[in-house]
Amino acid sequence: QVQLVESGGGLVQAGGSLRLSCAASGGAISFYIMAWFRQAPGKEREFVAGISRSGAKRDYADSVKGRFTISRDNAVNLVYLQMNGLLPEDTAVYYCAAGPDGFVRSYSSAYYYWGQGTQVTVSS
Repeated sequence: QVQLVESGGGLVQAGGSLRLSCAASGGAISFYIMAWFRQAPGKEREFVAGISRSGAKRDYADSVKGRFTISRDNAVNLVYLQMNGLLPEDTAVYYCAAGPDGFVRSYSSAYYYWGQGTQVTVSS
């Protein structure tokens, strides 16, 4: 069983940057597609970004393209989400998820393992 722990969230002003990290234990993330989702109050959980096992393929939600970058380091079991140009509408709890090999899927039910989330708040 893979355990995922997110960190790096916080309060930032609009236009600022944050880097989220997702640390995995109990298994190697190299076997999994990794993704970031987010959930704002009163809204459904939504896909933010995903990355293939090797890191060669990445996919992003339209709302974050050009601002966010997902990356991974399989050697140390870490996944990152670099967030630049943050907007108030990016405010949400951000979750790391691990899913089956293949293509990056944007629906949450495809993912096996989830972290507890880290809060990102962007002030205007």
